[in-house]
Amino acid sequence: QVQLVESGGGLVQPGGSLRLSCTASGSIFSIYPMTWYRQVPGKQRELVAHISSGGSTNYANSVKGRFTVSRDNAKKTLYLQMNSLKPEDTAVYYCYSPQTLDWGRGTQVTVSS
Repeated sequence: QVQLVESGGGLVQPGGSLRLSCTASGSIFSIYPMTWYRQVPGKQRELVAHISSGGSTNYANSVKGRFTVSRDNAKKTLYLQMNSLKPEDTAVYYCYSPQTLDWGRGTQVTVSS
C-alpha cells in the first residue's frame, strides 16, 4: 500500500504556472509507475499524465506541450509542472498509483482572472 499526499494547488491567472507535488510513503516508490488525474464536478476523472518507473512519460492531448510530469525517487515525490494554464484546466488533481490502486485526496487547481 502507498499513502499519497498532493500539494501545490491554488488559484492562478490564465497563462500562469503551478507545480503540483505528490509525496508517497509506506512502500517502495521507485518501482511504481505513477499517474496524475483530474476531475471536474459532474464529470469523470480524466488521465492527465503518466510516468513509468523508468521515467517514460505520456500525456493527455489537452495538456501536451504545457504540462510535464517527473519524479524524484530519492524523495518519493511525483511532480506535475503546469505551464500556460487555461481556465479549462480548473479541476481537482489527484495522483494515483496504478500498481497498488492507491489514490491521494487531491489538490484544487483554479485558473481564473
